[in-house]
Amino acid sequence: MSRNIVIIPTYNEKENIEKMIRRVFSLYDDFSILIIDDGSPDGTAAIVKGLQQEFPERLFLIERSGKLGLGTAYLTGFKWCCEKGYDFIFEMDADFSHNPEDLSRLLEACRDGGADVAVGSRYCNGISVINWPIGRVLISYFASVYVRTVLGIKVYDSTSGFICYRREVLEAMRLDKVRMKGYGFQIEMKYSALRLGFTLKEVPIIFVDRTEGTSKMSGSIFGEAFWGVMGLRFRRIGRRG
Repeated sequence: MSRNIVIIPTYNEKENIEKMIRRVFSLYDDFSILIIDDGSPDGTAAIVKGLQQEFPERLFLIERSGKLGLGTAYLTGFKWCCEKGYDFIFEMDADFSHNPEDLSRLLEACRDGGADVAVGSRYCNGISVINWPIGRVLISYFASVYVRTVLGIKVYDSTSGFICYRREVLEAMRLDKVRMKGYGFQIEMKYSALRLGFTLKEVPIIFVDRTEGTSKMSGSIFGEAFWGVMGLRFRRIGRRG
C-alpha cells in the first residue's frame, strides 16, 4: 500500500481546519496530513495540536514564525515528506476550494494512471469555477494562457495548487533553487517537472471559492508570477546531483 500525505499550509484557518482534517481522514484511501502553519494569530495551530491527540500517527504540524510565503511552506513540506519516505505527496488548500474527495482521483492518476504529477485542473474542460467574481476568473484563466504561450507547455491550469507528486519528482528537483514564492511557485514547479522529463496529467475538478475565512490573494502575487514566467524561459533546469 502506498504512503500518501497531504500538505496543507495555513494562516488564520480556524473556521476550516478541523473540518478539513476530519474530511480527509474519512476518505477511503489512506492519507496522512502535514499542516504548515505560519504563526496564525487566530489559534489554527492550537486546533491542530488538539487533533493530534486523536490522530497521533497521521496528523503532523510544522509551526513557522510568520507569513513566509506559500512556496516556502510547500518546499519545507516537500523536504520533510521526502525524508519520511512518503510515496505520493499532495498540495491542497485548507478552505475547501479544493474538494477533499478529489484527492483519490489525483492519487489514482499517479498510482494507476502513469502520471508523475497530477494536477487538479479548473480549465482543462472549459472553466469550472464557482463563486469567483468574473474578473478574477478571467485573470486566472488568461494567466494560464500566458504561461502556455511564453513557456510552450501544454498545461491548462498552470497556477493550480491542488496537486499530487510522486516522491521521485521532488527528489529529482533542485528545490533550493526554486525562486518564486506565491502562485508563481505553482508555475515554476510544473514547468520544472516537465523540463526534467516527468509526465503531467490534468484531472478536471470543480473549484469552489472559500465560504469561511479570508483570501490571501494579492496583486503582488500576480506580479511575481507574470515577471517570473519570463525569467523561467531562460533558466537552466537541471536534476539534483
